[in-house]
Amino acid sequence: MRKRLISPTQGTVRSRGEGWLDVERAAMVEITSEEKDYPVESAFTSEETHGWRAAEPGSQTIRLIFDQPQRLKLISLVFEEKEVSRTQELVLRWSSDTGTSFREIVRQQWNFSPPKTVTEIEDFQVELSNVTALELIIVPNISGGTARASLKSLRLS
Repeated sequence: MRKRLISPTQGTVRSRGEGWLDVERAAMVEITSEEKDYPVESAFTSEETHGWRAAEPGSQTIRLIFDQPQRLKLISLVFEEKEVSRTQELVLRWSSDTGTSFREIVRQQWNFSPPKTVTEIEDFQVELSNVTALELIIVPNISGGTARASLKSLRLS
């Protein structure tokens, strides 16, 4: 997978049989940070993994830059937090000009309250054409602190 670290910001290839976009072949991913044992590519695999985790606390960005413009109908996100109670926020945005300008899809907050509430699954039905970039901004704790952003899974169709 091609990837590069970035500064924080305030022809379709489908995988076999599932209808999911093969992100590893269709896009370059830009990230603000990643922990060595939790690389971003593990969030895009169809296998059961622990996903991606930031190397440092605070707001983090995962940006996909597509090789060819994409048509997206479904964006599926899975977040997991088994240790720290917190309120997390996500902002999902898309661009048709390779990231020069973005349009917001959703801004959402929810609470993790381990051990009862440890997983958040979000499926966003969209009708987006000519998508050249998709950006996910995660604020792991809107109150600040040392929580680190993580993403168990990101699927696109």
